[in-house]
Amino acid sequence: MAFAGRWETESQEGYDQFCKLLGIPDDIIEKGRDYKLITEVTQDGDTFSWTQIYPTNAKVTNKFTISKECDMETIGGKKFKATVQMEGGKLSVAFPNYHHTSEICGGKLVETSKAGSVVLVRTSKKL
Repeated sequence: MAFAGRWETESQEGYDQFCKLLGIPDDIIEKGRDYKLITEVTQDGDTFSWTQIYPTNAKVTNKFTISKECDMETIGGKKFKATVQMEGGKLSVAFPNYHHTSEICGGKLVETSKAGSVVLVRTSKKL
């Protein structure tokens, strides 16, 4: 249940490079650079609801159960099938263009997205 709660972005590393690699337009990258993304997580055993609230109040909610294939969606609206795994306390999932992990470190939510050699690390504090 460590993931459950409401989280706000505290810092990001590799944001610009990661967004450019995914083909996000420069004006959107600029708007999102200093935005405090809100992540809301509910957890009931191995079942999660994971919502990210973006600038302009756009939001994406993905619901999943560990080790079971589910339907997911990217912020760009792309739908895909994925299976979220729990490995050593880390949630791990392959998105269409990158691999994403989430873990709790020192009471903070640390999300790492890797696309080839480009890495985005977002650290969020609990609200």
